[in-house]
Amino acid sequence: MRFGCFISPLHPPGEDPNLLLRRDIALAELADDLNFDEFWVGEHHSAGWGTITSPELFIAAAAERTRRIVFATGVMTLPYHHPFMAAERAAQLDHLTRGRFILGVGAGSVPSDMHMLGIPVADTRRRTAESLEAVLPLLRGEVVSTTRDWFELHDARIQLGSFAAQGVEVAVASAQSPFGMRLAGTHGVSPLSYVAPPWGAPRAGHGLALDRLGEQWRHYEDAAASAGRKADRADWRLLLPVHVSTSREQALEELYEGWLYQREHLWARTMGMPLTTSGVGARKAFEYTVEAGGIIAGSPADCIAAIRVLQERSEGFGCLLLSLMDWATPERVRRSLDLFARHVAPAFRHSATGTTASNAWAAAHKDAFQQANSQARDAAVREAAAAPPH
Repeated sequence: MRFGCFISPLHPPGEDPNLLLRRDIALAELADDLNFDEFWVGEHHSAGWGTITSPELFIAAAAERTRRIVFATGVMTLPYHHPFMAAERAAQLDHLTRGRFILGVGAGSVPSDMHMLGIPVADTRRRTAESLEAVLPLLRGEVVSTTRDWFELHDARIQLGSFAAQGVEVAVASAQSPFGMRLAGTHGVSPLSYVAPPWGAPRAGHGLALDRLGEQWRHYEDAAASAGRKADRADWRLLLPVHVSTSREQALEELYEGWLYQREHLWARTMGMPLTTSGVGARKAFEYTVEAGGIIAGSPADCIAAIRVLQERSEGFGCLLLSLMDWATPERVRRSLDLFARHVAPAFRHSATGTTASNAWAAAHKDAFQQANSQARDAAVREAAAAPPH
């Protein structure tokens, strides 16, 4: 299994935005040092919480400070960009990172962004599909001519080919509807599913629950089959908050106040979602989300067990993205990532198999080894005693 970090980011307004950008870049450096496979960065333009407006610029800066981690836009909102420019920026990042780039795309989720850009909310999914139909052949080096009501291309081709022979990986995010999964399956690109809404218990028809992950996959699989493609679960990424601490109780304590603040100030007061803000109702929503598997939190052993449940309920996926929601303090987030990398990831990567097997083998034979060592020592003592003096 592969593991990655996903930041929108969502930072409470009021902090210095320059320092937040630098802190997020430092987080990418840490993820690289801890051997995470991927680092996803979002795009937001309003509401004050999302402080990265161009994930491409962020990735260009962070890539120069890292060695091996793969960066991804999480996501580039296709309706906001001309498809030609989106494809060109992806190709250039592919070269700047020397192949360490994934183009993650989606329809967008912030209505105030769409309002400022004059994009009707009802048009975003259609525009995403139309854009992707142009972006993919452009990235393959094809010449594209097409006319839509919001963009035109005439004999368009991008000048930079891909850095590596396999080209640029493209992924489509899916949140509240089958649209993203079906679009990804139709075009044979990677799917990304949000496991559960971050604000708590889902309302009817909104968000994802663990029990619906199988349905999500079937949408992808059916669309792929209709397009004559084979679906591979190794391409499927799942996204949800993960926090590791010394115990389940400690982990939940470290998360709750930040979760509650974001629920009240972002989702309810800023985004206008009809959520309960009373202490009792919010606590129940938090506990519901944790119990349902929408938030993984606890000791390393707790998190390993929860990820195994996620594997079973989803019937298999290739990459788990840890959503870093700014609920815990920056110091606790960094400690959580360190604990995850050292104690949780090895259980799925099997990276510690050799050392644990060696330890078990040595422990199983300790009596024989100690007996041989004692006999050799005693023989050496006797030999020294019997030797004539010089």
